[in-house]
Amino acid sequence: MPKILMIHTGGTLMMRAGADSRVLEPDVYARDLLAELPVLRNVGAIDTRILFNLDSGDVQPHHWVELAALIHQELDAYDGVVVVHGTDTMAYTASALAFLLPGLDRPVVLTGAQRPLFEVRTDARTNLVDACHIATLAVPEVGIAFASKFLRGCRATKLDAWGLDAFATPLCQPLVELGLGLMIGPHALPPRTVGAFDPRIDPHVLSVRVFPGLNPALIEHAVDSGVHGIVLEAYGVGNVPVQESSLVPAIVKATAQQVPVVIVSQCPRGGVDLRRYAGSNAAADAGAISGGDMTTEAAVTKLMVLLGRAPQGRTLEYVAAAFKRPLLGEMSTNLPYE
Repeated sequence: MPKILMIHTGGTLMMRAGADSRVLEPDVYARDLLAELPVLRNVGAIDTRILFNLDSGDVQPHHWVELAALIHQELDAYDGVVVVHGTDTMAYTASALAFLLPGLDRPVVLTGAQRPLFEVRTDARTNLVDACHIATLAVPEVGIAFASKFLRGCRATKLDAWGLDAFATPLCQPLVELGLGLMIGPHALPPRTVGAFDPRIDPHVLSVRVFPGLNPALIEHAVDSGVHGIVLEAYGVGNVPVQESSLVPAIVKATAQQVPVVIVSQCPRGGVDLRRYAGSNAAADAGAISGGDMTTEAAVTKLMVLLGRAPQGRTLEYVAAAFKRPLLGEMSTNLPYE
């Protein structure tokens, strides 16, 4: 029977109503999941670890490193790992784990719920059973199990705060689709050799959504205050203003101080082509780096990991080279406008 490690970090799935019955709060993780979901006994032998008990809005980069270190340490003893996590920052955690665990030969499956497990009408039961089942499959990736799908973690984003089908990978088909049977996508990564764990990550990253009226001085002040990397969520295929409130001088200043500026698109379906329009072309000439069709979550976490490992004095070169190609399927190599 497959062996599965289930790591609890918190989230709605195990929450209960607090003193104010409208407000959900982290619950003491005392319930027996096997008693609540006896069908899990048919999936595999499950060991449970309680790592955190956090609302995912409180998850920080050091939590990603601690979680990744535990998974790396225990990986050989299990056929797969399930991480119970809150939905609000699940896509960030999934992306971070993908870059912190580039060598995987078995699945790491994040899951959670939009409604708590103890409620009569909940998505928690299905998501947990699906996640444990996926953890036994030959899909050696970090991903999110939600609404009968397994999504590549470094492609995922939360698109719905109300519906039960909360996550999507708009430019990447699901790795696994669960129906009467199951289908594993041909684009799933092959097993990779598990190497030594590298905990280095630099959280001094700023993500800014470009909007009309954004004061470029705010970005320049961020560079002066010690930010080490910037992700700009630009318009369309990477356009930024170049006339009034031009962002180009801010990009020039950041680049001159070895602060990489990565540009992604605000559009869920689309990617960056920095040579398409005058604004994006000027940003490229100023030193901006294309994030292709990466999600903001993936761009932010990839940048944090790269900054933590960049050779001294070669930060821009190192980051730019790593953003030119997918490391773990986080971006496409055949964008239609390139």
